[in-house]
Amino acid sequence: MATFEEFWKLVVEVWQTGFLGIDIGRGIIALGIFALFMIFRELFARIVLANIERLTRKSKTMLDDHIVAALKDPLRFVFLVAGVFFALDYLSLEPAYSEFSANLMRSLVSFNIFWALYRVIGPVSFMMHKLHKMLGEEIVDWLIKAIRGLTIFIGGATILELWGIQVGPLLAGLGLFGVAVALGAQDLFKNLIAGVLILVEKRFKKGDWIKVDGVVEGTVENIAFRSTLVRRFDKAPVFVPNRQMSDNAVTNFSEMTHRRIYWKIGVEYRTTVDQLRQIRDQIEAYILGNDEFAQPPEVSTFVRVDSFNDSSIDYMVYCFTKTTDWGEWLEIKERLAYAIKEIVLDAGSNFAFPSQTLYIDGYTGDQPEAFVPPTE
Repeated sequence: MATFEEFWKLVVEVWQTGFLGIDIGRGIIALGIFALFMIFRELFARIVLANIERLTRKSKTMLDDHIVAALKDPLRFVFLVAGVFFALDYLSLEPAYSEFSANLMRSLVSFNIFWALYRVIGPVSFMMHKLHKMLGEEIVDWLIKAIRGLTIFIGGATILELWGIQVGPLLAGLGLFGVAVALGAQDLFKNLIAGVLILVEKRFKKGDWIKVDGVVEGTVENIAFRSTLVRRFDKAPVFVPNRQMSDNAVTNFSEMTHRRIYWKIGVEYRTTVDQLRQIRDQIEAYILGNDEFAQPPEVSTFVRVDSFNDSSIDYMVYCFTKTTDWGEWLEIKERLAYAIKEIVLDAGSNFAFPSQTLYIDGYTGDQPEAFVPPTE
C-alpha cells in the first residue's frame, strides 16, 4: 500500500510540475483554448467570409472582390493570434517567460497588420486609373512593387525592434558592407537606372512589338527592375538587361500610325509608252480609290515609272495602309498584288524576268555545211 501511495505522489508531482513550471492539466486546457479558436476560424471562413464574398460578387465593381480576396488569409490569421494570446494568458507563465510571450504576441500582431497592408496594396492599385493614364502601367507597377518592398522593410524593422534589435545602428554598421556591395553591383544599378529611363521616356510598354538592333526582336511581356522580358516570334523568351534596351536603338513597331508597302515591279521592254501610262494610272487609281489605304496629304503615295533595269522597265509602288495589324496588312497587300496582275495583263503587257539576248557578229544566216565523216 505504501508503494502505491508513493507512485501516486510521483504521478501528481509530474502532473503539477509539467514543462516550464506549467502543470500538464493547464497545458491541456490551453491547447483546448487554442483548438477552440481554430474551430472559430473555420466557422468564420465558411459562414462570414463566404457571405461577404457572395455579396461582393453581386456588386458592380470588382474592387471589393479583390479586397476581400486579399484580406481573407490575414483575417483568418487573426483567430490564430487570438488563440495563442488566450492560451498563453491562461497558462500564466512565470516572469522569466512572460516577457518572451509578450514579445511573441506583439510580433504576431505586427506581422498580421503588415501582412494585411501588403496584401491590400494590389487591389488598391485598381483605383489608380488616373496614374495609369498619366505615368503608364509599367511605372505604376514599379511604384506598387516599391511600396510593397517598403511595407516589408518597415514590418520587419518593427518586429526586430520589438525584440530589442535596433535597426538604425544595424543599418549604419552595414554601411561599409553596402559600399563594397555597390562597387561590385555597378551593372545592377546601371540596369535599374536604365529601366527607370525606359519607363520615363515611354520607349515601349507591355505588349509592344519592338526590335533592338543586334539584340532581339519580339513582343514585350514584362519590364522588371533589372531586365526586360521579350518574347521572340518563335515563342522563346529573352531576358534583356535594361542597359542594352537603353543604349541601343529601339524600333517600336506597335507605335506605327500606318504600314508601308514598297514594291519594285518590272514589265517587259516591249511595253509601249501608252501601255506604261495606262498601267501607272490604273494602279494609282486603285490605291487612291480604296479605303484600305491612307491617302495624301496624310501620307506619301507614289506610283511612278522608276528605272530602266537590265531586263525590265520598273515601276515604284509606294503607299501606306490604314491598318497596322500584320495579318490585315498581308491581306490588303495580297489584294493589291491581284489587282496589279490584272492591270498589267489587261494593258497587253506582261511582267519581266531576267533574260539575255546574244548577238553574233558576222552571222549571215546560211545553213552550216553538212558534216561528212571521213572514209578509210
